[in-house]
Amino acid sequence: MPVWLGRNDVLEADEERRLTTIMAIDVVGYSRLMSDDETGTLGALQDLRRTVLEPMIAQFGGRTFKLMGDGALVEFSSVVKAVQCAVELQKTVAARPPDWPDGRKIELRIGVNLGDVIALGSDLYGSGVNLAARLQAMAAPGGISISAAVHEHVGGNLTWGWRDLGDQTVKSFARPVRVYSLAPRAAASLLAPDAAGRTRPSVAVLPFANMSGDPEQEFFADGLTEEILTELSRFRSLLVISRNSTFKYKGQRIDIREVSRDLGADYVVEGSVRKTADRVRVIVQLIDGRSDQHIWADRYDRKLIDIFELQDEITTAIVATLPGRIEAATRDIVARKKTDNMVAYECVLAGKILHHRSTREANGEALTLLKRAVELDPNYAHAHAWIACTVGQAWSNGWCQDRDAAWTTVTKELEIAMRLDDHDSDVHRVYAAVCLTRDDHEQAMYHQERALALNPNDDLIVVQQGEMLTWIGKPEEGISWILKAMRLNPFHPERFWNHLGRAYFVAKRYQDAIGAFRRIASPDQFHFAFMAATEAKLGNMAAAAQYVREVLARYPEFSTAAYAQTLHYKLPEDLEHHREALIAAGLPK
Repeated sequence: MPVWLGRNDVLEADEERRLTTIMAIDVVGYSRLMSDDETGTLGALQDLRRTVLEPMIAQFGGRTFKLMGDGALVEFSSVVKAVQCAVELQKTVAARPPDWPDGRKIELRIGVNLGDVIALGSDLYGSGVNLAARLQAMAAPGGISISAAVHEHVGGNLTWGWRDLGDQTVKSFARPVRVYSLAPRAAASLLAPDAAGRTRPSVAVLPFANMSGDPEQEFFADGLTEEILTELSRFRSLLVISRNSTFKYKGQRIDIREVSRDLGADYVVEGSVRKTADRVRVIVQLIDGRSDQHIWADRYDRKLIDIFELQDEITTAIVATLPGRIEAATRDIVARKKTDNMVAYECVLAGKILHHRSTREANGEALTLLKRAVELDPNYAHAHAWIACTVGQAWSNGWCQDRDAAWTTVTKELEIAMRLDDHDSDVHRVYAAVCLTRDDHEQAMYHQERALALNPNDDLIVVQQGEMLTWIGKPEEGISWILKAMRLNPFHPERFWNHLGRAYFVAKRYQDAIGAFRRIASPDQFHFAFMAATEAKLGNMAAAAQYVREVLARYPEFSTAAYAQTLHYKLPEDLEHHREALIAAGLPK
């Protein structure tokens, strides 16, 4: 009888079927390496097998039953030893010196499966082997993928943290397969774990193509790429693949999926530069590395006056938009996952979105997710900062039963966040906002300036700079910063209009304030009260009265005195200006 090497295996009577552990090893980018340097690649692989693979496989009791040019299949009698071997292999290969003079190194992907196999002499076949090979293909460069059966047996025997990727569709397998991954270096097949084991979206910026036909413009394209890389690296919520890794693709025809897989990048940025006469056109695209689908694209046409100022301007525009587009795309991934499977980063991401809804229910849900993030990773400074921000929101809106206990929580969480990471711009941004809540303007501005210095391209930090300047009596400067934040992020949250309207009001530019407030689609009591005060200042008393009715219909207990306690003006005259306008509109004292 024949032997089938697929799912429906048929055996001769004297052949053996057994349960065993299979490790599949593959060299990342083998075809490209051979194309670049066939002799050097063969020599490097032979050296790797002789000095690392063979000794380590023997050390953990493995048996290599199939050797290919770009990898190997190994059998282990122990599941734990197979996984330990995979981990040690990846650690050892990562620590080796470069294999080529230009600094490049061989990288491996490894898949491990416990399953049923067919033994034909010294060789093994069957679905157990096939799944190991499929798992290997799903691993990130330098990473390991394992099946659910392996994960169950390994349990807590390893100190490295595994990520549950959920059920995956695997070619040639009728049912979805549960997959777990480990990426010793900062890359994974969905979101990249950082040094603390949290996940961050990883992005690779490929060298921008010079489409000018002018070799002298090559420096502009390369310089623009490097500037974008540098500025994106300021965003600690992103993992940015290094220049050394991405520039090896310069001038090559590329497959986005292959680049994403080789670099361990969730997202890929590519672009082009074209110079014609006195103008430069830059086109930039953000692509989902796993699906090769375009997420966002934009074009920048500028006059070529000062090429370096132009480079800075375009860099700022791109970098200000990209993190928001990446977060939005990542949020779509998170939305498709169950909450109890979220890792710390995903919990924080979902918690932030809920926090921004500014409702009591959403605040409570956000706090639950943020606390879950801290349970998963107690050293996650960003999560601690957002707990402080969320509890602070509840405190300022009267959503907590014990205000003193809530404020103690805010203070404690911020202290933890600052101790864990004094260089996280968002930690300082949140600290500044909380300091403002308790009218500590000096400390608020100190932390705000720290946040701005750490990341001047974060639209949330820039808009808060405008908000802070408005509160301390510098509304005209505040207006400039808020408008800059809106330029940085054309997809900005609706609340930016509220900040702008408030700044215009304090600057006594009432008509501009009305224009800004009218852009708000989801108004609250503060919006209607502001509109009433602004219309009163313009002398439009009928309009002011209408807004007063809106406030009192929604919030019958509204009083100017209580509302004034939520305002954080540093200058008494600014507070009095606001209070008088509310009373003039007809709101109760």
